[in-house]
Amino acid sequence: MYRQLPPLNSLRAFEASARHLSFTKAAEELNVTPAAISQQVKLLEDYFDVKLFKRLTRAIKLTAAGESILPILREGFDTLSQADNVLRNRYSDKLLIVSVPPGFGAKWLLPRLDHFRASAPEYEIRIDATDILVDFEHDNVDVALRYGNGQYPGLIADCLITERIIPVCSPTLLDGNYPLNTPEDLHHQVLLHNTWATDNDSPTNWQAWLKAAGVKNGHTIEGIHFNQDALVLQAAIDGQGVTLVDAQVASNDIKNGRLIQLFSGEYEKSSNFCYYLVYPEHHLKYSKVAAFRDWILHEIEL
Repeated sequence: MYRQLPPLNSLRAFEASARHLSFTKAAEELNVTPAAISQQVKLLEDYFDVKLFKRLTRAIKLTAAGESILPILREGFDTLSQADNVLRNRYSDKLLIVSVPPGFGAKWLLPRLDHFRASAPEYEIRIDATDILVDFEHDNVDVALRYGNGQYPGLIADCLITERIIPVCSPTLLDGNYPLNTPEDLHHQVLLHNTWATDNDSPTNWQAWLKAAGVKNGHTIEGIHFNQDALVLQAAIDGQGVTLVDAQVASNDIKNGRLIQLFSGEYEKSSNFCYYLVYPEHHLKYSKVAAFRDWILHEIEL
């Protein structure tokens, strides 16, 4: 059966513009210019002989006609995306796509990735470094490594590493004027913070850690703030201060002498959080996912 379809590029331009209510943001998403988006929308309006947007001074607004077709287009693009994922997962059996937080990826996964490549050389690997939660139905990701409490509805979550927080710094800080023999000595040091943890009871929150260690009137806000584990660890390696980090994430830097664990492990702090391997149950039918799961569970035991 022959189907008469509007120009598909124009439909994409309209759907993105309607979702963002901005030609500029739609252009950024589709990697074209705002002028090109505006032109494609105009082509679609000419095709239907109807206005889809009200063009205001500094904004756009959907007309009644635009609002009427938007849900249908969204459903259509979602269906196309699902078809794309089905084909990619079925015919890209040799490409394994792993989503991982940047810090954990840089400090834990990458130093060990050659072990997986040696155990399963038939697979190609693509690392998608992001803290954003994965939508397995639409994001074309095979497995994800995530930090959290294990609550991932509809997904399998294998706990890999239970979080164990330790204070670390560069060995160069031990040669300064102020020794680091007890937590009280941190009064003389710059504290390096993970900004995502500073406003809660996470064990990587300096305020919670110092309180548990019995330090009174700690300088819990001053210092340098980062939004990624890899950045705060690099700052610690460079001797810019002391930070709190999961022991496994820092293990390679400690082993290689770039960081040292302070206070002889006396003030380690465990949490209810864990690094999880997350995936839909049906993904285990793919040999690449099963191979990665088997490898990483074995790697954790080493």
